[in-house]
Amino acid sequence: MYDAPLTRREAAVDDVKISARDVQVFYGDNHAIKDVDVDIQDKTVTAFIGPSGCGKSTFLRCLNRMNDTIDICRVEGRITIDGDDIYDKRVDPVQLRAKVGMVFQKPNPFPKSIYDNVAYGPKIHGMAKNKAELDEIVERALRRGAIWDEVKDRLHAPGTGLSGGQQQRLCIARAVATEPEVLLMDEPCSALDPIATAQVEELIDELRQTYSVVIVTHSMQQAARVSQKTAFFHLGHLVEFGETGQIFTNPEDKRTESYITGRIG
Repeated sequence: MYDAPLTRREAAVDDVKISARDVQVFYGDNHAIKDVDVDIQDKTVTAFIGPSGCGKSTFLRCLNRMNDTIDICRVEGRITIDGDDIYDKRVDPVQLRAKVGMVFQKPNPFPKSIYDNVAYGPKIHGMAKNKAELDEIVERALRRGAIWDEVKDRLHAPGTGLSGGQQQRLCIARAVATEPEVLLMDEPCSALDPIATAQVEELIDELRQTYSVVIVTHSMQQAARVSQKTAFFHLGHLVEFGETGQIFTNPEDKRTESYITGRIG
């Protein structure tokens, strides 16, 4: 559930993990994101909500430069993590994505063993000197993904053989294996049944002790359950951003109220 509002001191600038200023995103001539300014706090779950096509996933993908992979996409403005501009020409996007993990809508384990799914990132980034260290990293990540007890006796079985909910928790384990500081989740439960969804939501609540978590969700109930901060997007604009409790019970903007009450969607 959402927490009590932060005091001014608790919400000090020191807590800001990600800062976006005047962010614009274009797909060719289509102006998809317009004038977004937002500060996302550390060790907090921030939910992005809004109708389909409103820009929430597009903005999420700005935070780890996934939009770089789309030829016609252009991002303008400034986005910093811990004060460092992530679009600076000297920033290696591969290194950035180790720091900013991502979990997608559909579970997408690699066609490899459970062990190799998790070990892949740490191997690429040279995080382990030997097999024993790699084993330790894999176990820690699987524990953080709340799936260790279910897979510890079949680490060399294919990750694709797991259930949908287990696959998604494996993908979360894979994302945290590189010790990221930020975890992005693009509708991580939309392909899952209610039981698996509840397990992932519980996990998200645990992960915020360690990471800044940003989640895109179509489910307002999910946003209310898992997040402390909520951003409402509409037609490419960030309409309103604030404490989750306030956004859902006393929004300031009429468009937010219309979306929350189901009049637009």
